[in-house]
Amino acid sequence: MVRPLLMCFVLCVVSGSSKPTEQKSRVHADAPLSELEHDDQQNFDYDHEAFLGREEARSFEQLRPEESKRRLSIIVDKIDADKDGFVSEAELRDWIKRAQMQHVYDSVEGQWKDFDLDGDGRVTWDEYKNVTYSSYLGNAAATPTAAAQPSPILDSYWSPPTESPQTDGDYNYTQMMMRDERRFRVADGNGDMVADKQEFTSFLHPEEYEHMKDIVVQETIEDIDKNGDGLIDLQEYIGDMYMSEDGEAEPDWVTTERQQFAEFRDKNGDGKMDKEETLDWILPADYDHAVAEAKHLLHESDSDQDGKLTKEEILDKYDVFVGSQVTDFGEALLRHDEF
Repeated sequence: MVRPLLMCFVLCVVSGSSKPTEQKSRVHADAPLSELEHDDQQNFDYDHEAFLGREEARSFEQLRPEESKRRLSIIVDKIDADKDGFVSEAELRDWIKRAQMQHVYDSVEGQWKDFDLDGDGRVTWDEYKNVTYSSYLGNAAATPTAAAQPSPILDSYWSPPTESPQTDGDYNYTQMMMRDERRFRVADGNGDMVADKQEFTSFLHPEEYEHMKDIVVQETIEDIDKNGDGLIDLQEYIGDMYMSEDGEAEPDWVTTERQQFAEFRDKNGDGKMDKEETLDWILPADYDHAVAEAKHLLHESDSDQDGKLTKEEILDKYDVFVGSQVTDFGEALLRHDEF
């Protein structure tokens, strides 16, 4: 019987009416910036989606070139973060990464009011906990958390609760709440257990943030490690993806996964994946598509070959960036300036 790959660090938390966590594919490879073919001889559609994000690029389709250039001019001002009148490769890269993260920001924006109960522009741990867990844990979830209490969040696991846990099928809500609190502490940069929108975004989408990688790895190991040694052996690795039924032949893809474990996952050959090996598995960093696209756009538009772009150079090559399409991206930027 095949089970889907699991991931505990993607949350499904709409008004507390759904399960607090939802598990998905563990591996977060750096995906291409667009599913379209990157063939500039045919069109620049790939570049448009890379530069704006898929949804924003689609909304460009009916705009006349003059209006497209006008709106692109506004976007260029946003990209020029240091306001020196030039767009550097680094600024272009950061913009592309931000455009690709827009769906994450939109997701957080859609949930924000559900958790910011007092409307003060921040989400406290108690606000999040009460919205997410109160219907499952009652008074236990409503008990305030001591924000100043230190927590050894990265080098040790939470102890099992001493009282009988609140459970629902495969869900242990007490342990899930404790684990969410641990992650909230990592996302909360100043340790006050109050998250601004950026901190709350890193809490909900930790796989997207460098400073959250350790907690992503720890949560993954905790999910898969059945014998409690803090490592992932071959049996645990396969068991996370596949459970055989009596008399069922093992599929070919499972055999391939066994080979992958031996040849690529278990780099030191000790039969288990440690934290570093687990990090390489779930958050591979083989290729940065945003860096490659920034270099490409710079090469296509840098007419004087000085390694940076003026607004005029970008507008002269507007069809590479946005073509003759329509967008409300300027307005979207205003809505998401807090990121």
